[in-house]
Amino acid sequence: MNKVISKDGTAIAFDKSGNGPAVILVCAAFQTRSDPMMSQLASLLSPHFTMFNYDRRGRGDSGDTSPYAVEREVEDIEALINEAGGSAFVFGMSSGGVLALEAARKLAIAKLALYEPPFVVDNTRPPLPKGYLQQLEELTTSGRRGDAVEYFLTKAAGVPADFVAPMQSAPFWQAMENVAHTLVYDGTIMGDTMSGNPLPAGRWSSVSIPTLVVGGGTSPEYQQNAVKALVDRLPNAKCHILEGQDHSVAPDFLAPVLTDFFLSTK
Repeated sequence: MNKVISKDGTAIAFDKSGNGPAVILVCAAFQTRSDPMMSQLASLLSPHFTMFNYDRRGRGDSGDTSPYAVEREVEDIEALINEAGGSAFVFGMSSGGVLALEAARKLAIAKLALYEPPFVVDNTRPPLPKGYLQQLEELTTSGRRGDAVEYFLTKAAGVPADFVAPMQSAPFWQAMENVAHTLVYDGTIMGDTMSGNPLPAGRWSSVSIPTLVVGGGTSPEYQQNAVKALVDRLPNAKCHILEGQDHSVAPDFLAPVLTDFFLSTK
């Protein structure tokens, strides 16, 4: 484990592996650098790249500093890019992809790859309920971490309520509760992009670097529509659909696509 110090003094933990151009992995809600998906992806990419697999602030071995702001998480990525030598490729998973998009507006990112940013851009699924972020914050600040996890799963991730109860006795439930307070961070990053309205026209218009937006061929319609909507909004983006995959993408399906994209001279 290594650490870098972000601009506000927060220590950000990361694992470094491999050799080649730098790739920074930005994880999704609940994930840490030890998450099997992220650690396996880092391992699969490491023959071609120097991998930076990090804990976002408030998770794992990274520190946290109040008050939270999306800009602080962008500065965390900046610290990692500086550690990598001043430029890097970046991959963002789900809501981590939206954070990566925000970072791409300001930082020296060479190429950007995203997997299914969880936008809700139409009526193919219910939008977030009004007051979602405030309710989530109330649950976490009052210590009701399990309730916060359940609220996120049912309202944001769209997991049916009768699926959640069996999950509470699973080994991974405690790990989700441990980072439940950071669900507010992801909600802040998402902003109003899960409202059922079209993506804002100009929000990422300055992200002109080559960008790959990947989706799963068996993902729900709203997620596939979000992938297409984002590609349409970005000035230099293309779409890749992984057949047979959904939002829980298998790293061995994703890694070759990212390798080809990052190493391509186009």
